[in-house]
Amino acid sequence: MAQGWIKVKRSWELYLLVLLPVLYLIIFQYIPMFGVVIAFKDFNVIKGILGSPWVGFKHFHELFRSPNFPLLIKNTLLISLYSLLAGFPIPILLALALNEIRTGFFKRSVQMITYAPHFVSTVVMVSIIILMLSPHVGVVDRVLTFFGWSSTNFMGEPRLFKSIYVWSGVWQEMGYASIIYIAALAGVDPSLYEAARMDGASRFKKIIHIDLPSLVPIAVTMLILSLGSVMAVGFEKIYLMQNPLNLSTSEVISTYVYKVGLLGANFSFSSAVGLFNSVINLALLVAVNAVARRVSDNSLW
Repeated sequence: MAQGWIKVKRSWELYLLVLLPVLYLIIFQYIPMFGVVIAFKDFNVIKGILGSPWVGFKHFHELFRSPNFPLLIKNTLLISLYSLLAGFPIPILLALALNEIRTGFFKRSVQMITYAPHFVSTVVMVSIIILMLSPHVGVVDRVLTFFGWSSTNFMGEPRLFKSIYVWSGVWQEMGYASIIYIAALAGVDPSLYEAARMDGASRFKKIIHIDLPSLVPIAVTMLILSLGSVMAVGFEKIYLMQNPLNLSTSEVISTYVYKVGLLGANFSFSSAVGLFNSVINLALLVAVNAVARRVSDNSLW
């Protein structure tokens, strides 16, 4: 115990630096977790969390018996897996392509152009999507009608919603997501490239035998984190893109919780839905990490 205090006094500046992030986690992440108990209660605002009566798993039973439950799970999983399949490899390919560019000005220009959409707010991004895809006045619809296609209300077509959501997200995030892979490629030993050049390896073979193996550890880590949040589809963008015409394919767990919990004031039921979602995410994270640890030497823990 005494030795521990000596270490703290010796490096008090570092502990002070860590103090604020730790306090942030405790105050805004851990303390609010106490509110999860309302998922097992009939929460009454007047009685408060402690005074509201216990009802056990009543709200979970209501969720599983709800006619909306299969649709919510289906839409959430399809959108999330679609986003993962489309969005996971593209930043890697972009990083590999940028790593092969030797012209400094062109490389910096491509990086700036691909990074910029990440810093556009969700509201502005959805507004751009809606304006671009609006029937009769949108750029996309005007181009298609010019070539003989019929006018289409893209945002009103349920079958097109997932593709619009996913590929607009890929375009917005691929540049920013590639930064971590570019950093990993920057750490590759230059002697490996020199040896490959002396052996007559082409650029493609260098990518296959040097670049890709160097990206495997970080790619596995990012894949585990992505699969661990497969049920956590972003709320803001989907909610802003929703309309009564595409609701059959755009209603996901996060938007349902908002509508039932905040707009419908059914806080206990929405907490049960959110808790169910979090438990599934945690189970997936643990399972995927265990599989990754068995299959390869890379895992989160």
